[in-house]
This record gives sequence, C-alpha cells and structure tokens, in this order.
Amino acid sequence: MSTRTAETMVTFRRPFTLLALEGAQPAGTYRLVTEEEQVPGLSFTAFRRTATLLHLPADPVPGGTRQVVSVSPEELAEALASDAA
Repeated sequence: MSTRTAETMVTFRRPFTLLALEGAQPAGTYRLVTEEEQVPGLSFTAFRRTATLLHLPADPVPGGTRQVVSVSPEELAEALASDAA
C-alpha cells in the first residue's frame, strides 16, 4: 500500500488551545505533517488521511525539548479560522 506525507506550516497570531494539547500554546508558526495512505481497490488513485501531526514548540530552541502531537484536522481548522477572525 502506498503512503504519502505532506508538510506545511500553520500560523497562529494569538495563543490557542486544542484538546490534544496541555494548556494554551503561544502564537507562532508551527510545522504540520499530514500522513495519508492509498485507498486500495479503486479504479482511480485516492488517499485517506491517517494522521495529522503538530510539532511543538513553534520556535524550538537548539537542544531543547520537542514534541509531536496528533491533532484533529477539523479542530485545527476551527482553531485557525477562529484565530483569523
């Protein structure tokens, strides 16, 4: 089965919270990785999302602690829309 990974950056202008995170996260630009797998048995190529991973913190300090958290894509989209409003 074929898989693919897409990496993007998301920017929050204000502190934000998500259920998967402990406490509010500071404003900043965060690395977001989406993993998808190919849907087998179709007459065309299609992929389904298997994971959406947010890398913390936004501006990691060299040698500092880093964390990768699985987040809900829908909740993340809502948080980004709220931040943009």
